[in-house]
Amino acid sequence: MRLAVAGCGRITERGYIPAALAAEGVEITGFADPDAGRRRQCAELWEHGGGEAPGFAGVGELLAAEPVDMLLVAAPVAHHLALAEQAAAAGIRSLVEKPPARNLAEAERLAAVDPQPFVAFNRRFLQGAELRGAIPAEGWLELDLELRFRRGDWGAHEADDEALLDAGLHLVDMARHLCGAAPIAVRDARIQPERASLELELGRGRARIACATDREHREVIAVRDRSGKLLASSSWGGLRTRVGGLIGRPDPLVVSLRRQLEALRPDVPAYRGQVPMVAGAGDGATAMAVVEAARRSAELDGAEVTVAPIGVSP
Repeated sequence: MRLAVAGCGRITERGYIPAALAAEGVEITGFADPDAGRRRQCAELWEHGGGEAPGFAGVGELLAAEPVDMLLVAAPVAHHLALAEQAAAAGIRSLVEKPPARNLAEAERLAAVDPQPFVAFNRRFLQGAELRGAIPAEGWLELDLELRFRRGDWGAHEADDEALLDAGLHLVDMARHLCGAAPIAVRDARIQPERASLELELGRGRARIACATDREHREVIAVRDRSGKLLASSSWGGLRTRVGGLIGRPDPLVVSLRRQLEALRPDVPAYRGQVPMVAGAGDGATAMAVVEAARRSAELDGAEVTVAPIGVSP
């Protein structure tokens, strides 16, 4: 897969470049970013790994100059829709980083782009792959999901997203992915810029979600049946991740992004139809509908709010 990259921030530097270098059958063909220093930094990181990719100030120049199978949209969220539309106009599908859009209306417009973009809910390829096989196809589920990290440790060039969008969106998608059911309602939502919590009711379960962007890194998922029996669990971060780094284990972020990129290769048979593990823009719109319901619940002091149905396919 020939991958063009729009946006040369930290997720590209620390995530997608090492992931593409480790992935089988994935090549970055160019970087686009209006900041010359950032695109030069990314081009050099790719070259140090043995690749070669020129830099461009704009996506239009990149798409016109280089062969591209997929556009990675890793620019600030305000540019996601326009970049995906630009790629689609050139007949190229895009992989859009989260959050997919600034609001639900924009996320629904993204889902209407043809060909429909993918959304980078990459934790499906880490915790999702780790847990889903242990979860029965039927029966009520009780889920507890937590994701926290210190935003300052990431060193983002731009960090405007509140915790609910930056971290909580991953958990909303993971709850839906593990349950295999649509969201119904949100209750007991509490939202602050750096912390958020909510209870999400789904078609076959209930998920308690908590996230923070001002605490030490920790990712925990526990799935139980109606009686409280533990069916599956996953834990990342803290001492386990630090020790893993010291003994040379791959970065979990890079592992999940590598798997995601490999699943999107054109030679993967499922690519031409629905890619089961890869989220579509319809999934992104559904997650944004949960976010909007959570915001309304928080405004109403935790009252239950129905999640708006999304009229697009995932």
